[in-house]
Amino acid sequence: MKEIYIFSGLGADERAFQELDFSGFPVQFIRWMTTNIHETISQYATRLIQQIKTENPTLIGLSFGGIMAVEVAKQIKTDKVILIASAKTKYEIPFYFRFAGYLKLHKLMPAALLKHANFITYWSFGAVSPAEKRLLKQILSDTDPTFLKWAIDKIVSWSNTTKLNNLIHIHGTDDRILPYKFVTCDLTIKNGGHLMTINRHEEITLMLRSMLNKR
Repeated sequence: MKEIYIFSGLGADERAFQELDFSGFPVQFIRWMTTNIHETISQYATRLIQQIKTENPTLIGLSFGGIMAVEVAKQIKTDKVILIASAKTKYEIPFYFRFAGYLKLHKLMPAALLKHANFITYWSFGAVSPAEKRLLKQILSDTDPTFLKWAIDKIVSWSNTTKLNNLIHIHGTDDRILPYKFVTCDLTIKNGGHLMTINRHEEITLMLRSMLNKR
């Protein structure tokens, strides 16, 4: 069975996948590495590849992790690339994010402000229950501010137009960070939000296990 490498969301770790059932599959979580503002997204992907020890792996990416999975898959041969609540090309990043990136408006926002959860954050991610809000708060608090600023810059300025032919995209209709109307996905989670690996984990698990079991 081919090794599966998972790319978590922006600043997150395997906690974002804690409700999913990967039992029976050889899963490894990619660890985010320190970076600097001058490193390109392609250069960063090259460094992340050092953590991939098998040939022709399956990559799973959540949100920003999906973007990085695409960048990695442009450099190595992969069996499958599965995106969850993410974007395949720059055209699936909302135009207002890209416009803000063009004007460099995101650089004016202090990273410390982005690390504090509030009602806007909870609404954006679709965190409703106390447990979901607590998890999101912990993830944001644990995010390295330098990495956060770097990653946001790479998202709003992402230039990728390459469409991978072995990619499967899962997206929720209620995603408020990467709205459903801007993406073309293969599998839809009705009413799913950006945090659906937590609050819609049963459906996501069934989809993933079906895809991973296919040769």
